[in-house]
Amino acid sequence: MRLLHVVGNRPQFIKLSPFLKATEVYTSITNIIIHSGQHYDYEMSKIFFDELGIPEVDYNLEVGSGGNSFQIGKILVELEPILLKENPDVVVVYGDTNTTLAGALAAYQQNIPLAHVESGMREHIWRPEEINKKVADHCSRYCFCPTMRACENLKNESINPEKIFFTGDITYDAFLMNRDIVLNRTAITIPEEDYILMTMHRAETVDIRERVKGIVEAILESPVKVIFAMHPRTKNRLADFGLLSALERGDRIEILPPVGYFEFLRLLLGSKIVVTDSSGVLKEAFYAEKLCVTVDDSTEYREIFDLGYNVLAGTEKASVKREIEKMLGEIFCPLDPSKNPFGQGNASSKMVSILLRN
Repeated sequence: MRLLHVVGNRPQFIKLSPFLKATEVYTSITNIIIHSGQHYDYEMSKIFFDELGIPEVDYNLEVGSGGNSFQIGKILVELEPILLKENPDVVVVYGDTNTTLAGALAAYQQNIPLAHVESGMREHIWRPEEINKKVADHCSRYCFCPTMRACENLKNESINPEKIFFTGDITYDAFLMNRDIVLNRTAITIPEEDYILMTMHRAETVDIRERVKGIVEAILESPVKVIFAMHPRTKNRLADFGLLSALERGDRIEILPPVGYFEFLRLLLGSKIVVTDSSGVLKEAFYAEKLCVTVDDSTEYREIFDLGYNVLAGTEKASVKREIEKMLGEIFCPLDPSKNPFGQGNASSKMVSILLRN
């Protein structure tokens, strides 16, 4: 079986790693990796391949930066001849990015079976990622769902139940694979004091001054240290809005450049709580048994919020500050593993088994 994987950003690299590992026991499987180039600098791309043991890609489309239409169009143009040449049995796409949408459309147009990892997640709001994942799901022969609610979402959209598979979350696989490695790496040091680990990257957050300003003002008044792993795009937007200098001067703020997966995981495991607008990071916080404040107004991972491990704080200063202080005073009560809504950490092996038997 020839599997062709289309990836292009940090969360997709993390998901690709356990999937590839699950295929290693099958000599009949050949993996072909295409990197769209959506994240193209070393910090946001190659370092993840190096740390996660992902082999050199077979193709790099080098799409680079640009608007949504430009990225999607360029990936589509570059993918078509590759699919014709490689003739894969299945194309595998991950998540909800422009890379996901382009990979799904390219496979569908050439009538190649498509597998969508992290299928069925919905926020039911306007967001480019929302339509990306919807289109990918409706193009797919294999909809690999991280939660049972995701399966129900697909059934409600009239997708054939024979195409819907509850596998659990592949990001949980990656977390379990790498947690002990990270804890035993002495080269990665963390502060001895309590600290908040923060990330922020969504366009809906960082591209609107009124929204991002409230978040910045709230963390500047944090009662504990804040380690802000800052996306390059976030840094540029904060500078444009005149907000970066305030953070750089903040007594309790430490700004880090983009960090590798292992360093991020070590910072996560040592943190007091997490503040983020990232769906991937809020899941990782849950797996690391860290309480989390999400600076957003909606979520596709309602399960974590319903369990009380996360809270939607919006973006207004008062709300963000209040929820941070509240979570700092709470204690994470571990969930019974058998009740984990994201499965048991074997999603990748389930996906591979499903592909082989169908």
